[in-house]
Amino acid sequence: MARTTPPRPLDVEALFPEVAAFRKSATRLHPRPGEPGPRESSMGGPVLWPSSEPWPHCADEHPRTAYSPPRTTEGPVPLVPVLQLFAADLPGLELPPGTDLLQLLWCPLEHDPDFVPRPEVFRWDSARPDLAPVAPSRPDGADDDYLPDPCVLHPEVVTDYPNWDLPDEVADALRARFEQVEEETGWSYWYHLSVSSGIKVGGYPTWTQEPDWPDCPSCDRTMRHLLTVNSREFDGEGWRTWLAVEDTPAEGEIWDLPYEERKLVQCPPDLTIGDMGGVYLFECPDCPDRPLAHRFDCS
Repeated sequence: MARTTPPRPLDVEALFPEVAAFRKSATRLHPRPGEPGPRESSMGGPVLWPSSEPWPHCADEHPRTAYSPPRTTEGPVPLVPVLQLFAADLPGLELPPGTDLLQLLWCPLEHDPDFVPRPEVFRWDSARPDLAPVAPSRPDGADDDYLPDPCVLHPEVVTDYPNWDLPDEVADALRARFEQVEEETGWSYWYHLSVSSGIKVGGYPTWTQEPDWPDCPSCDRTMRHLLTVNSREFDGEGWRTWLAVEDTPAEGEIWDLPYEERKLVQCPPDLTIGDMGGVYLFECPDCPDRPLAHRFDCS
């Protein structure tokens, strides 16, 4: 079943034409529990990996807290698959020439300074003859909160308008109009009309704190948002516009559903990153080696 974000309840650009110049396309991935195959775009499922390449491990120091699961072994930690994305399934996914498959893996143990997983991105040509299915086992000491359950994806292209990333001078000029529209209609630009929520490619990061865009270490340009892995498909404020039509209850609100039923819609991969936070991946499309960086924040 496809997943469809409801049309915005208001014409954003008619009400606030100043934000039109900042619109971006994003692809919400809408993961849902399933049994994806290794040759499908997926979250937390089996992936393809070159037989000539060793499976990546993390050799970092991993801080231990009172909540960390115990480790019974020492040494490097195997990374776990988070996302496998084929460009054919995501028209907005721009990959380097000669590649059409992007994989996000991460070390599921906590890392300084944020105490969250450390992500790595890999890009391949899916026509490589040595690509073979791999389903890595759970690493010793990994936290369940950082191990996504297998999910199939339902990519959907939507339009993002900036909230935290709206330039200060534009936000200041529009503040009174934002407040007036919210008072008259009940729809908030910040929560309901601007940045799409959930796990997505492109568009704007779903910051919960002040933006922290990284600069490319090679050319010093601001890097481009590649993808966001959020703890939730939608939050308490934005569910009315970011809950998929197909998952909307026939009566009442999403919060009226039993917890386990709602969880399958709000958090299908069963991830919790920090305090309902997100991990944001960035790349520099201007440099041939496409340098990568990541950020994390939470409420």
